[in-house]
Amino acid sequence: MNQHAMPPSPATRYAARLLGALTALALGACTPQGADAPGDEPPLQGATIGGPFTLVSSDGETVNWSDFQGRYRIVYFGYAYCPDICPTSVQRMMQGYRLFAEDEPALGERIQPIFITIDPERDTPEIVGEFTAAFSDRLIGLTGTPEQVAQAADNFRVYNARGEDQPGGGYLMDHSDIAYLFGPDGEPIATLPTDQGPQAVQAELAKWVR
Repeated sequence: MNQHAMPPSPATRYAARLLGALTALALGACTPQGADAPGDEPPLQGATIGGPFTLVSSDGETVNWSDFQGRYRIVYFGYAYCPDICPTSVQRMMQGYRLFAEDEPALGERIQPIFITIDPERDTPEIVGEFTAAFSDRLIGLTGTPEQVAQAADNFRVYNARGEDQPGGGYLMDHSDIAYLFGPDGEPIATLPTDQGPQAVQAELAKWVR
């Protein structure tokens, strides 16, 4: 997550609560040796992450969360003008997905990767489409009105806020750097370890997509 040196703020407290919740869920999924092997239950099982949204695709079509019913979903919130974090995470996410799909073509077809902007003021459908096309034609890019995007980010527990203005114009966005994996019914399953590289993402997909 992009951060600034400043006293504790609502954003910082929000991020801390989210990290604590994810850590607790991950620890809760670990069980002692015995009848139930470690990792049998998804790390995010029961978490209140995800939910309905109505957004707009790069083709200008209305897209709802329910449109993906029956498919696994990888969801990442970021923005097209992000200088480094988003491109790196999305690239690793999609490389990991590609490795998994090469090994398991049928299961790969059951997964829909989704990129949702947190910067709707600049990320028009066209811009979002250009961004996602740079990584994979399998990656769907979504935007919407500021209100629609804010509702989606809130449902998915994604922190985002306008950050520093840049010399010569433009600005950065502070946001959570998390790739989520959801199940066929929209249930949260796990986060994907994009910070560990494509092979780690592939391994996490192989663990949960069946």
